[in-house]
Amino acid sequence: MTDHVQPAHDDSRDAARQARSIAELFDVLWEQDRNEGPPPYIPVSQVRVLSIVGREDGIRMRALTRLLGAARPSVCRLIDRLQALGFVERRPCPDSGREVLLTLTGAGRRHLEQLRERREELLLEALASMPDRQRAAMTDGLACLQSALVDQPALRLAPEDAPPLAAPAGFERSA
Repeated sequence: MTDHVQPAHDDSRDAARQARSIAELFDVLWEQDRNEGPPPYIPVSQVRVLSIVGREDGIRMRALTRLLGAARPSVCRLIDRLQALGFVERRPCPDSGREVLLTLTGAGRRHLEQLRERREELLLEALASMPDRQRAAMTDGLACLQSALVDQPALRLAPEDAPPLAAPAGFERSA
């Protein structure tokens, strides 16, 4: 009989649980703060779309649908709402008359930036209580986690879905 030796401590599982727990706390924190943020209040599903469209400027509707893991009619409704607020613009795809490209408007970029600034302020309050050394270690660890997440196949655009425009500065993908 073969004995399986379990490691005394699984750092990867502990890190995954900690990251999951923090993501859940962020969800609660952002929801509690929703009325303090810049108007108009938009639900997390629409913030997620703004974030993706801002990161992948000129993204095809089909690629957005795949990244969200949602049904096309649901994504179309999200885009309709964001377009009605003046945050997203639809453009015809130059190489396919059946496709639509999505971009953020100036108002959409400003709203997303204001929301991000508000969230950073909330995080700064929490980070202020941490010792400098722990903050530095956390910054390094989070940068590595971000790189690992960006490299996940589920978050990559397939070549046929790739946006025609370059992603904005500040969002790098590993080669």
